[in-house]
Amino acid sequence: MLIEDTEQNARAERRLREDLVVWLTTVRRDGQPQSTPVWFVWDGDLEVLIYSIPYQQKLRNHAANPRISLHFNDRNGDDVVALEGEARIDEGASAPNEVEAYTEKYRKPIANLGYDPEGFGEQYSAAIRVRITRARAPF
Repeated sequence: MLIEDTEQNARAERRLREDLVVWLTTVRRDGQPQSTPVWFVWDGDLEVLIYSIPYQQKLRNHAANPRISLHFNDRNGDDVVALEGEARIDEGASAPNEVEAYTEKYRKPIANLGYDPEGFGEQYSAAIRVRITRARAPF
């Protein structure tokens, strides 16, 4: 359970299962926060897997400070979910096209970008694993 309140926890888990985009916030070496929309899959417990193109700023930020936050888009202010965690680069992770949950979730968006799953996996080959340490769904 991410959040003790049952209703808030159900909302957080629904967003983790169903949403396609979460905003990853890292902090640059100069202290400037940087938020980037990313695709992700949730393991059903306390870990989120994100893939990136290698050498992106978010990866350099993570090297300097592994603490991150994740937050979901919300249009009306009544479905707010924010997560905090510790991120690590997973050098031994499978490519995104080898992770069934990721491939199934993003098959259509990957195609919309002009990739097949294998081509996407070659381009987005850096895996970031986020261990959720705190979840908030305050409303």
